[in-house]
Amino acid sequence: MAKSAEAFRTISEAAKELDVPQHVLRHWEEVFGQVRPMRRAGGRRYYRPLDLDLLRGIRALLYDQRYTTKGVQKIFKDEGVKYISELGRRTAAGESVDVRPVIDEDGAPSRKHTNGADDDVLELGAETRVAPTMSDDVRNTLTALLARLEHIQEALDEATLALEAIDAGDGAAEAKN
Repeated sequence: MAKSAEAFRTISEAAKELDVPQHVLRHWEEVFGQVRPMRRAGGRRYYRPLDLDLLRGIRALLYDQRYTTKGVQKIFKDEGVKYISELGRRTAAGESVDVRPVIDEDGAPSRKHTNGADDDVLELGAETRVAPTMSDDVRNTLTALLARLEHIQEALDEATLALEAIDAGDGAAEAKN
């Protein structure tokens, strides 16, 4: 029986789903600090659906778009994690996405991409972009909120794993009866 789309994946399951070796996923964790699967005692990795979207986006940039590792790191810096996760979601949905700019006749980057989108192929909307002139107070408040949300996400992940373990135990008990 296949796992649900919301279930956590082990590194072997994630590697198989992404069609990359397990050592590549470990390498991406080192190179891209944004990739942080949940870890259990003993160091076993569990990839959440959001982690898989991010990994799909990285894979698309490296393998399909032919970016270098440094190029992907620059995209993380310039566009953020949401951008690459959205690329991963669109790739998983079978959409073809071209994130490279089209060069016009003058040799300058065009404002249109091959798919007709303006400026950014994966634009998430102006409301999701943060103004570069954000005040330090706003930046500090947002950073504190992000830290709290990450802590809450870790607690939810732990609870989800506990529920999955209970469900697996119930299923095993029912199978014996």
